[in-house]
Amino acid sequence: MDLTVTTLDGQDAGTVSLSDAIFGLDVRQDLIARVVRWQLAKKQQGTHKTLTRGEVSRTGAKMYKQKGTGRARHHSARAPQFRGGGKAHGPVTRSHEHDLPKKVRALGLRHALSAKLKADELIIVDSLVATEAKTKALTGAFASLGLTNALFIGGAELDNNFKLAAKNIPNVDVLPIQGINVYDILRRGKLVLSKDAIEALEERFK
Repeated sequence: MDLTVTTLDGQDAGTVSLSDAIFGLDVRQDLIARVVRWQLAKKQQGTHKTLTRGEVSRTGAKMYKQKGTGRARHHSARAPQFRGGGKAHGPVTRSHEHDLPKKVRALGLRHALSAKLKADELIIVDSLVATEAKTKALTGAFASLGLTNALFIGGAELDNNFKLAAKNIPNVDVLPIQGINVYDILRRGKLVLSKDAIEALEERFK
């Protein structure tokens, strides 16, 4: 399928042919959800931790004598039922990662790209290059294209001026083609791909 290419100034820059194997799939939400879950699980720190009864700093002496008090038979004040005692079955430091086949990850990315095209939220630009690292100038260009919430994907090397100028614009992310991922595609409204990014994607999924 053919899609119109524009410049950052909103000028027509011809057309580009998109591969149906990447952008023309019937979207499967379940695949996309699996990849997002895998990404977020991998990203989770897993550093939550509570102290068990063996780790709290408290005396281990028997609280009071075993018999004759009329009270329940207790031993250590470190037990979970006491204030200041250890936590029973609390969270421990661990990794939340789980495996996901590489083919499923690749398929999820293709479905996410197809979903953006079907939702009319995909824009192709000829290049992501700024003449100077000025946020104000880039904000004006984005406004002319109607971009207030977008992910920009460039080629293997990003233009430094463009990257610096877009850095302070809220709800705008800029990534090289190596960093393209399902979660970032979905969390932004528009997906903006450069022609270099299109070529790299077609090379990757050949």
